Amino acid sequence: MDQNCTFILPHFKLESGITLQSVNVAFKTWGTLNAERNNVMLICHPFTGSADVYKWQAHRVPPPIQAVHSSFFLFVRWSSLMGCGKAFDHTRFFIFCANDLGSPFGSTSPISTDPSTGKAYGPKFPATTIRDDVRLHKLVLDHLGITSIAVAIGGSMGGMTVLEWQLCFPGFVHRAIPMATCAKQSAWCIGQGELKRQIIRLDPAFQGGYYAANRPPTQGLATARMVGLMSYQSPDSFEDRFGRRVQEEPAPHAQQAIQLSTEEDTEYPFYATQSYLRAKGASFSNVFDANCYLHIIRKMDTHDITRDRVPLSSPVLGSHNPDPDAALTALLATLPPRPLIISISSDILCPPHEQALLAQNIPEAELVVIESMAGHDGFLVEHERINEAVVQYLEREFPELYSD
Repeated sequence: MDQNCTFILPHFKLESGITLQSVNVAFKTWGTLNAERNNVMLICHPFTGSADVYKWQAHRVPPPIQAVHSSFFLFVRWSSLMGCGKAFDHTRFFIFCANDLGSPFGSTSPISTDPSTGKAYGPKFPATTIRDDVRLHKLVLDHLGITSIAVAIGGSMGGMTVLEWQLCFPGFVHRAIPMATCAKQSAWCIGQGELKRQIIRLDPAFQGGYYAANRPPTQGLATARMVGLMSYQSPDSFEDRFGRRVQEEPAPHAQQAIQLSTEEDTEYPFYATQSYLRAKGASFSNVFDANCYLHIIRKMDTHDITRDRVPLSSPVLGSHNPDPDAALTALLATLPPRPLIISISSDILCPPHEQALLAQNIPEAELVVIESMAGHDGFLVEHERINEAVVQYLEREFPELYSD
């Protein structure tokens, strides 16, 4: 049985020192806890995901987004991992997934009401980190009486969260499956995030983040999403899916969100790639919030598992400067052994060498590289091969749960 829930905290102190009042955490569970309350599979959702990793609500959610348990439309693809005999097996594990701070899908975020003003936080919502999410979600697990996590799994930002869980609460998470992720956000990814931020801020409707609920910066958000799609997928995937195929005209709803010249579209060929990007950008702008989008991008920029955690005291030979790489490898060596690390061969956002670094330094790590042209999105769409790799790993690591 699955359950949608909301946990409310009277206050929560962020890593920054700021205290949020009346904090909501939207979460969902599947399956049944065992007597020891430790058969827990923790799923950490990616950037634009929600606590519901299974269902897809296809209706449009008008701004301000109030649907506490809505799921982002792309995340329906992980529904193929849920079920008996699959990666997310609720007949063997008690599965838990909570929505992150700053997300528009139920947990406290820029669209939530600030108790001190009675209005939405908007751009005044304080900065949060992945470590804040981990600490907050641990309080929910404590409320549920969870004694430990058998396995934590997540991709992209969710993979970052998996790594932080093991460091924030040593010994609480026994096994980990980080996918398409990294130990620290790269300069290239930070640059990608900056492009998206500036695109949104240039939308006249953005108004410095104080936009009206019925007049959000739709064009800026849709265009930022288009930019994101170009890094989430590989050049080969675009070539394979679209090539130079010409399409008659964009979908009407896409044209409304991406306000480009009709005359330009008439005078030049309109390619299938353009139609795809416009349609996806428009769909995304209907279900996400611009301030939430900006907030979570900045949250990911702060990701660095060594930040304020390991003193950079290892000097480079012949130099007085500390060696950050030595600090990172030393910290990775302290993580629990035998994780399953999944990499997508064509990923340009979190390229395979970043997962190889994890595998080379975490004790007894297993690295599975999935050959795919899907790019970073491969961790969402290559469900058959991910199912196979994850189930084999779980059967080996938890024989007591797979003894039947």
